[in-house]
Amino acid sequence: MSALQTTLRRTTVVLMPMGYHPARVWCSTRAVPTDGKFRVLDLKKKSFVPHAKKKYNKTITLPPRALSMPVDQDWSNVWPGPKTFHPATVPLALRQGYDPKRASPGKYGNAELMKIPNFLHLTPPAVKKHCSALKKFCTEWPKGLETDEDCDRHFPMTTITTDYCHSSPTIKDPKSRIVTMKIKLSTLNLDKHARDKMIRLVGDRYDEESDMLTIVTDRCPTRKQNYDYGVYVLTALYHESNTFEEWERQKQEADMEYYIWENNPSKKAYVTLTRWPEKVSDDDVKSHSIDDDTVGQKYKEAVTELLNNGEDTYTLNKYREAALAVLLPQTIQA
Repeated sequence: MSALQTTLRRTTVVLMPMGYHPARVWCSTRAVPTDGKFRVLDLKKKSFVPHAKKKYNKTITLPPRALSMPVDQDWSNVWPGPKTFHPATVPLALRQGYDPKRASPGKYGNAELMKIPNFLHLTPPAVKKHCSALKKFCTEWPKGLETDEDCDRHFPMTTITTDYCHSSPTIKDPKSRIVTMKIKLSTLNLDKHARDKMIRLVGDRYDEESDMLTIVTDRCPTRKQNYDYGVYVLTALYHESNTFEEWERQKQEADMEYYIWENNPSKKAYVTLTRWPEKVSDDDVKSHSIDDDTVGQKYKEAVTELLNNGEDTYTLNKYREAALAVLLPQTIQA
């Protein structure tokens, strides 16, 4: 062994844990290159080729699908459901956006067309196809409900509820418990006293123009409870309106909230004028009917509207014309 190799001899000592045999010693000897130089460890070997050109793979791009679409194709197979706008699939020259220097941008590379929702999947043939697929799950429409008037007559009450679908830890929305019930007051078969009492009990929940009573319930935690509570409120209002209390018999003309022509001196004056010079008693005034008297009906309507709605140009002109028709019937007809 040469002196250099003896010098480069490396001894490795491994100390074992306690409890084992005494320490063991290994000796190892590495050979040294003949030129006397140490080799350098190169972990990143690069194969450099001078003047090497980078190769580019050419991508084959197919023509847009819209150019090869037949005219009589089934559009529901091309666009079966809602999705983002794709210019190569739609065979239409669509434009969206604004450019002050040229025409509106086309469909290719147009971000405006991708922003808005499209309804290309809801074409009439696609809707007809979906309806035919759902038809087997539907029942036959009941007879006697061909028009809206028939539905309102057989089902006078309308119940409105709202379902919400959104991303949250729970699928329940607090506003989905609200129940709205609508019903026309004329469908409840109320007499004059019961109808007037019902209107006073419900207050601003009644719309006089549409004759619609609206009840909104939201105090219960679930929708079913609010619906049952709304039905209970409507039932209680109906029976309370048909109840006639004894104290209501003491109501006089001065206690009325609106003007009633039959109970006021206006009717007595009209009957006295039409039967003049005949003397008219109170019984004659009560028994007098104006069902066949056109002039009397117009006069009654004008006086009632003037005192209930207040004085304005319309009510005053209407009252003037009705009064002239009563005082000068021949002049008005001429």
